Amino acid sequence: MNKKNQKGFTLILSLVLLLVMSLMGGSLIVISSGDHQSNNTSDEYQQTFYVAEHALVEAEKYIINEMIGPWVDPQSNRIVAPGAGASNAELDAHAEYLNTIQTQATANGGFARHTDASAPWPQGRGTPVNINTGANTPCLNSFRNLIRNDAGDVILAFHSWAENWNFGEVIRPILESENASNDEISYMQRYRWEFFVINAGSANFRGAGTSLKKTSTNVQRQGTVFKIYGCGYLMPSGTALDDIDDPEILIPLESVVILSS
Repeated sequence: MNKKNQKGFTLILSLVLLLVMSLMGGSLIVISSGDHQSNNTSDEYQQTFYVAEHALVEAEKYIINEMIGPWVDPQSNRIVAPGAGASNAELDAHAEYLNTIQTQATANGGFARHTDASAPWPQGRGTPVNINTGANTPCLNSFRNLIRNDAGDVILAFHSWAENWNFGEVIRPILESENASNDEISYMQRYRWEFFVINAGSANFRGAGTSLKKTSTNVQRQGTVFKIYGCGYLMPSGTALDDIDDPEILIPLESVVILSS
């Protein structure tokens, strides 16, 4: 009687165990897939953060270049000729300057440092001041502490939004030299950066150093404060190389730089 009641029990037990094992296997696959996606997202945020840091470095480079002399094409409209009524000496000096930077540009891929400070910035080299209106980009709008005028605009010294700041295009020669795949190059092209600079006024600039000269000391003098803002973008797949609208990830960073006047 007991043997008849136990008939088919092994088959039922096997099916139950198979169901349990299938559920456990499915759960492990879901967990593993979730961890993989989480790691990918974490990597994307980390890479976007690095691109935002790169934007801050580019902002610092921009300020320094403007103060010591930006790299320009000798035909750039930043190189202003003496106006009407200029003396022969001024005209000769300008012609000599043009000849000098054209010679430098020939040896430097078509660009030379524009070190002439006779014309006010931004035509000549000098300290950037707030004369431009910032564009309403995702980066600028992500900073809530910016001072706006009555029209709702942010007045700043420079905003990079009009340029094609594609991180993938910058490092593309490196990727190609390493025989990177087209998919990898396309992925890196989804990363963009943007920065803008605001002249925040004056502050004490402290120059420190050591010297063998006994009378040398640390020097404190007037400097200029610049607030720099940088953003890293990760754009959706298939976005145009110069598009920064509707990013998947946006990392905003800000910093302060004090340079000697």
